[in-house]
Amino acid sequence: MIALDDTDRAILRALSADAGLGAGELGRRLGLSQPAAWRRVKRLEDAGVLAGRRLVLDLPALGFGVTVFLGVKLAIKGRISFEDFERAARAIPEVQVVQHVLGRFDYRLKVVARDIADFERVLRRRIMTLPGAGQIEANVMLSEERRPGPLG
Repeated sequence: MIALDDTDRAILRALSADAGLGAGELGRRLGLSQPAAWRRVKRLEDAGVLAGRRLVLDLPALGFGVTVFLGVKLAIKGRISFEDFERAARAIPEVQVVQHVLGRFDYRLKVVARDIADFERVLRRRIMTLPGAGQIEANVMLSEERRPGPLG
């Protein structure tokens, strides 16, 4: 584990808000030179604190107006491997996240669709035919608030 100082935390907060910031802009915002900002970011990357930068897509702007979280309980755990279920779930383009969880369900899936009719098609033709899929519970997302995370 790497020791983080206030400047490292400020860098992480700034990159969490805008992963596309370059070292020059980051340095200007934090009162660092461009090379100093670059060295600090590189140090955080090398230490594994920064594991990558992601592009956040505006799903409604792309025509995906419905997000549904599914709880999936496998019907027969001995006959089907978790790996087979995960591989098949990841192959469905509408499935954005596959999480193996502890609790009432074995998996939690984040599914996006154009509308409810499109989600029903994905559910019936793809999700319900996943290997080992048993009980499925759907929760339609009504709104989402993005939280800044533990460094915010």
